[in-house]
Amino acid sequence: MQTGWHPRFPRTIARPMKPSIRQKLEHISERYQEITVLLAAAWTLVTAAEPATLRVDYYHTGNADSETFSLHRIVREPLPWPGNPAKPIDTLDLGHFLFQVEDPDSGEVIYSRGFSSIFQEWQHTGEAREMNRTFHESVRFPDPGRPVTLRVLKRNADQGFDSLWTAAIDPADMLVVQAHAPAPAQVLDIHVSGAPAAKVVIAILGDGYTADEADKFAADARRLTDYLFSVEPFKRRAGDFNVRAIAPPAAQAGTNRPSNSTFRHSPSGTTYDAFRSERYVLAFDNPGLRRILQHLPYEFVFILANSETYGGGGIYKLYSTVAADSGWANYLFVHEFGHHFAALADEYYTSDAVYEASGERPEPWEKNVTALHDPAALKWQELASPGVALPTPWPKGEFEAFQRENQARRRELRAENRPEAEMNQLFADEQSFIEQLFAEHSETNAVVGAFEGANYAATGYYRPAMNCMMFTRHDAFCRVCQAAIEEVIDLYTP
Repeated sequence: MQTGWHPRFPRTIARPMKPSIRQKLEHISERYQEITVLLAAAWTLVTAAEPATLRVDYYHTGNADSETFSLHRIVREPLPWPGNPAKPIDTLDLGHFLFQVEDPDSGEVIYSRGFSSIFQEWQHTGEAREMNRTFHESVRFPDPGRPVTLRVLKRNADQGFDSLWTAAIDPADMLVVQAHAPAPAQVLDIHVSGAPAAKVVIAILGDGYTADEADKFAADARRLTDYLFSVEPFKRRAGDFNVRAIAPPAAQAGTNRPSNSTFRHSPSGTTYDAFRSERYVLAFDNPGLRRILQHLPYEFVFILANSETYGGGGIYKLYSTVAADSGWANYLFVHEFGHHFAALADEYYTSDAVYEASGERPEPWEKNVTALHDPAALKWQELASPGVALPTPWPKGEFEAFQRENQARRRELRAENRPEAEMNQLFADEQSFIEQLFAEHSETNAVVGAFEGANYAATGYYRPAMNCMMFTRHDAFCRVCQAAIEEVIDLYTP
């Protein structure tokens, strides 16, 4: 077979081209290659900015004195990673636990986040001294595109972290879960300010809303979000947040509450009476929770319980919960989000607590409480009022005398299963008394100091201000809590 020409084509086609034409073609070829390289680089940047979301599900088992971990599965969620690619390393030093994604050869940490867990909450209950229990937990991070080591560490008595568990994670493993059921309900835009990677990304999950209550859920989500952004520092940082919402239709309205025989199925396992504390609302079906949430971009989660019974809960970097129809829903929504978002400690100490008391007084890692072992090195010294006395005087005796009677009345109302309106009135009367009492002590009511009584303890722990949303049903965070919240916002935004 002849090559180089064909009878149908004149031989002149094989003659050398003029230099000018050759040069032009070579120039075009070079430009094409440059454009191809630029397009490839641009595509790499685009895809690198939005890697896939990997979730590692595991079991956390143990008791008050010991714990073990075991891998359940690796999941590639259906949406890209929503986080800020420029800030992969946690600089906040918050949480009972820390997880790190590490290069298996060098040990370099390529992603990290502090967190707390249901297991740790349970570990401090009396039940944990009598039995073992297992809780399902998850950590999420951007797909590293290569095998990595996942390491989970736990805070020790010296406030450092000890390694508890490692697992080899290969995103390319054929057993990584990649098929998902469709979203169980419409995703609602509640407050969207821009691209997820530049925002604090929140998902609101409805629990106990029937299909006929879809409009009610949307209204509840918008009402509570609006209130959040009326409270500082969220008000001045509202443009740094995205909020979306979803509510799988429930067969029956309402949220599970065993203590009054209200039993409801929940795909997220949301229930009152968590750890046998009647007002504590937590979600115990982590796989069910994640199956719903994976259809929204999120790093923080609100769960709205379709109930009027006062209740809620908040665990750092897991979720916060609130009874959406409670007369105190606005306060609860923001207070519990303080726990979940910024790891703020409870500053109150007169109500019944589910946790066992400890005789030790180590310095807490939370930003808003201190053991005040050294007043000259106050944790929030930069925000302290000039010349403030440490400890700072406040009407502690009058407050505690009132609360002894008030808490006794609260227990009576619950024991008699009185209408929720009576409980709401009790709380209103309580807050009115507190606000008036504190107003009579204006010399310290507006200062930042160290006020004894915090962290569920009447003595030995101190809070920054006389009043705050983390102490009573007040309508504002103190300056120390506001600063702690803004530090978290800064980690998730440019």
